[in-house]
Amino acid sequence: MHRRRILAGLGLAAVTAAGWFVSRPARQPPALAALAQDSDPAAIDTGRVLEMTLGAEDAPVTVIEYASFTCPHCAAFHREVMPRLRADYIDTGKVRLIYREVYFDRFGLWAGMIARCGGPERYFGVVGLLYEKQRDWLGSGDPATVAANLRTLGISAGLEAEAIDVCMADGEMAQAMVAVFQQNATADGVQSTPTFLVNGEKHSNMPFAEFAALIDSKLGQ
Repeated sequence: MHRRRILAGLGLAAVTAAGWFVSRPARQPPALAALAQDSDPAAIDTGRVLEMTLGAEDAPVTVIEYASFTCPHCAAFHREVMPRLRADYIDTGKVRLIYREVYFDRFGLWAGMIARCGGPERYFGVVGLLYEKQRDWLGSGDPATVAANLRTLGISAGLEAEAIDVCMADGEMAQAMVAVFQQNATADGVQSTPTFLVNGEKHSNMPFAEFAALIDSKLGQ
């Protein structure tokens, strides 16, 4: 389980400035800014932040996953558990998965902005690539390098370079993403990642066998 101070606890919001990929491709995006203190929360359009889901809406079991793109345990879950969970339960109509991003740091937020850049149709494909290549794009943790690596990853996932530049310059979207994250994580009491709510019941990380047994118990109710 990955425990770090969540971005909401820092009272910080997003990172972005117009054209940071276009005009300064070799430099990092601006540092985390306390935009939450400078903006009226009521004015933030959180409706732009779509709920990302997999599976049938009427599935008998709903799993809400809270995960961070910089969390190694989340990457392991998506590498080792998610393929079987998807094949055995999501694709068969038994489980509806709702994926919610957690931002421990600016890199996780930037990754979320890249993932959402292609829309719902490409979202989970990019998510899978972010976890598969997590060590590669995080590298040494140098912000400029991480920014460049994420841009390259987005392009490799089929996103247009120009579209990536526009997405990563969208400060209002970044604010909205952080606001939605704060609301959801607070409402569900999320303190670490990955965290799962299975039909409303909170659980920490677990191997596939335990996850399958839990889902089967819910299906049997």
